Amino acid sequence: MAPGSRCCLLLLLLLLLGVLGAPALGDPGPLEDVVIDRYYIPKICLREAQMGDFIRYHYNGTFKDGKKFDSSYDRGATVAGVVGVGRLITGMDRGLQGMCVNERRHLIVPPHLGYGSIGVAGLIPPDATLYFDVVMLDIWNKNDKLQITTLSKPQHCNRTVENSDFVRYHYNGTLLDGTPFDSSYSKGSTYDTYVGTGWLIKGMDQGLLGMCAGEKRSIIIPPFLAYGEKGYGTVIPPQASLVFSVLLVDFHNPKDGIFLEHLEVPETCKRRAVTGDFVRYHYNGTLMDGTLFDSRFKGHRGMDVAPWRGWNFTARQDGGCGILGWKGLGFQGCPAFLTCFLCASCSHDYEKPQEVTLGANKVIEGLNSGLLDMCAGERRVLIVPPHLGHGESGARGVPGSAVLRFEVELISMEEGVPEGYLFIWHGEPPANLYEQMDLNKDGGIPAEEFSTFIKTQVAEGKGRLMPSSDPEKVIADMFQNQDRNQDGKITPEELKLKSDEDQEKIHEEL
Repeated sequence: MAPGSRCCLLLLLLLLLGVLGAPALGDPGPLEDVVIDRYYIPKICLREAQMGDFIRYHYNGTFKDGKKFDSSYDRGATVAGVVGVGRLITGMDRGLQGMCVNERRHLIVPPHLGYGSIGVAGLIPPDATLYFDVVMLDIWNKNDKLQITTLSKPQHCNRTVENSDFVRYHYNGTLLDGTPFDSSYSKGSTYDTYVGTGWLIKGMDQGLLGMCAGEKRSIIIPPFLAYGEKGYGTVIPPQASLVFSVLLVDFHNPKDGIFLEHLEVPETCKRRAVTGDFVRYHYNGTLMDGTLFDSRFKGHRGMDVAPWRGWNFTARQDGGCGILGWKGLGFQGCPAFLTCFLCASCSHDYEKPQEVTLGANKVIEGLNSGLLDMCAGERRVLIVPPHLGHGESGARGVPGSAVLRFEVELISMEEGVPEGYLFIWHGEPPANLYEQMDLNKDGGIPAEEFSTFIKTQVAEGKGRLMPSSDPEKVIADMFQNQDRNQDGKITPEELKLKSDEDQEKIHEEL
């Protein structure tokens, strides 16, 4: 037979077989194994399902004609189980192995790898080929451990989280497939709790240990260290792995005191601050994440005095800073590390320093303690735990239970006076006080005479005023306190020392 005739005969035979229902080209005939179509594979696959792994997945199950016989979506719950150990039909067991989280597959399961010649009464007929559309949501194993990845870490870390510490942190929580279930950011506040005392799931308790304030971590928690077989409400399914992105804002321990770091200490220090001293200081108060909540520095430290403005100013000797003059582009008389605001009498463009008497309960305990033992011109960083700061209630700009960071610079100090006093004697007051104060001996002491007398006592070192930037106001207040009838002069009956009043009060109480 000629080659052309053989070709025509073969074509005719193929057409005849198609008409008679014989398998056409491309029809594989009876399947020997499950057919797997990996129609979506995620770019990142950290893990593939292996025999013995616990998995969670969603699926739709249909016949060849597209008729649905089962669906986890319709039931509103994912399927959880162990793969490769005979708990699933053989075709599904084989079809799920090697899947990544978020991978999607089409599976064609022949009858002998499905429900065979028996089927499932009322649901799957005998010898049915099954079609599954599957998405993998979670993979874990009973031998899994916590997975911790450090995303960022601060350069300086004085201490790390330990059991019994109180922590404040932000977090985003997702399932392993990326489905979000909770976030502190959406609530507008940190999550605040103790570590290692049973308030957190075990995985988070362990995942926070060793963190620095300001550190960011990714923490992947297997179900047995999270909510296990029960899940949590409607947001966390049973047997779900959890992924937390955590930012540790701050932490402390109820036993903590203040942490002190010396930034700058003058070479000479004639005297250090003690309780009762009246001090002037600059400070920046921030949360541990750098959020500014209060400041007595106007602008950033560095305090360049803007030479382009052409300022001219001088300052008398004070705290190691000599005559401060403007020449060209530099200062004269001040060490390089000192800036203008270190000199109490400098003319500068910054806010008035904070003024307080140490030990008078006018500032939080941690700041008061941190100012003690400082030299004029010294700079410190103070880390103040909340029980020495603003406590559980917080304050304006300060959240409850927040750790505070103060950068403090002591401008000046001087011996103060006891609480409630405007003036005290260094020794015993004169026995004939009224006669000495009545300078013109007319039987009355007006404000001018009173002021002259007090200023003389201060100048001669016999007494001291309550430290203040305005001694005239202090003296005026003293006069007002003594001028009981407010007639503009003090009489012998009106002149009474506070110590006498206190002594009388004691006798009255006895």
